[in-house]
Amino acid sequence: MENYQEIIESGRLEQYALGELDPAAQAEVEALARRYPEVRQELDDLLAGLGVYAEAHAMTPPAGMRERVLGRVFADIKNAAPAAPIVPAAEAPTMRVSASNPHVASTVAPVATPATRSNGWAIAASVALLLSLVGNALLYSSWQKTSNDLAVALNEQTRFANTTQVMERRLSTTQEQLHILRSPQEYKMVALAGTPAHPTAQARVMYNKVSHRVYLDVAQLPPLPPGKQYQLWALDNGKPVDAGVLTATTTAGEDMQQMKDIASAQAFAMTVEPTGGSAGPTLNTMTVVGNI
Repeated sequence: MENYQEIIESGRLEQYALGELDPAAQAEVEALARRYPEVRQELDDLLAGLGVYAEAHAMTPPAGMRERVLGRVFADIKNAAPAAPIVPAAEAPTMRVSASNPHVASTVAPVATPATRSNGWAIAASVALLLSLVGNALLYSSWQKTSNDLAVALNEQTRFANTTQVMERRLSTTQEQLHILRSPQEYKMVALAGTPAHPTAQARVMYNKVSHRVYLDVAQLPPLPPGKQYQLWALDNGKPVDAGVLTATTTAGEDMQQMKDIASAQAFAMTVEPTGGSAGPTLNTMTVVGNI
């Protein structure tokens, strides 16, 4: 004999709640619910849960839906309704004499034929199927809209998170640059003036002799030809040391760039080199230069 836990885990209660059992199986489930309070409680919870779900996902039918459904039902009834039958003589109403009063006759009504009952069941089944299709369509539409709304919300959340990270990085960079500019005791500012070939060019280097860090801030530089890039050099006892190439935003004066660390330098200069930089400076392209 199965216990109430096996009944609950068998899946029959869910089938009962969804209307998937035949009448005999439904009666069996109802009998089990009367026998076991735990089964009764589980079944009540399932039915209540389905009611809450249906209420939460209820949607107002589209305009004209009621008229279209009723029109379809009436059309099915009209098509299924048989022509007025000719009652056979054997099935015609008969007069029967009452045993208690032989002078009083009673009329025996004809019994509904199997064909009439079959048509009635067919019409009822058609109506139920049509209403089920309408309900399923509304539920699918509601689920699809909820899924789309969730996807939009996730995309918005991702975009907001990315924007927040970018803003945090910019804020951190700005605070670091502000600290450099406000710390003359830590960073020595070296003004880089334009050479005779580029008199309007200007830039400045912030150099920390202790940490060896180098920052570059551009005020104005001539436009670069295609395939070229500015490169900063530190001059240590007259020997050029690569301090790194400038990014496009630094060249345009939009940002302060941290360059390569330099152990020792007495001057800084900038030249125009092929994209990616060179091992040694191209002296005839020197644009700015300045001594510490």
